[in-house]
Amino acid sequence: MELKTKIASEEGKQDLVITREFDLPLDLLFKAYEEAGLVEQWMNTKVIMLENKKYGGWRFETSDPNGNVVFSANGVIHEFVANEKITRTFEMENSPFAVQLEFLEFESLTEETSKLTMQIVYRTVEFRDQMLKLPFKQGLNMAHNRLQEIAGKLK
Repeated sequence: MELKTKIASEEGKQDLVITREFDLPLDLLFKAYEEAGLVEQWMNTKVIMLENKKYGGWRFETSDPNGNVVFSANGVIHEFVANEKITRTFEMENSPFAVQLEFLEFESLTEETSKLTMQIVYRTVEFRDQMLKLPFKQGLNMAHNRLQEIAGKLK
């Protein structure tokens, strides 16, 4: 399966640049990151909190069939400009990974297509390299495929 979500990493640098073009107008792509109900669907997680504003916070949790929380993450939104950009922190709870900084930029390509560019900055090159050893690329591509499918139904 082709990975439509592209992840670029330079040797010795502590960041990743992730790009994905969507067959979605810009407003629908952004809406998929802005509305809790849509985030829950394409990320397959529960949105506990999503405050889309400067100094707002967010928190997501995923549970197993017995209701046990198996994944939780949170962060602070530092910048939120509708249909343009989101700057936020991302902290995976109960994990060895340090907090990371995420810059999400949304761009209109045509009336019906748009592009997401994410720069993720890790505390160290080693943390970034550990993330790349996980099935991170495949998981992110699958999530973006779901985003395309779910937001595409809103056209």
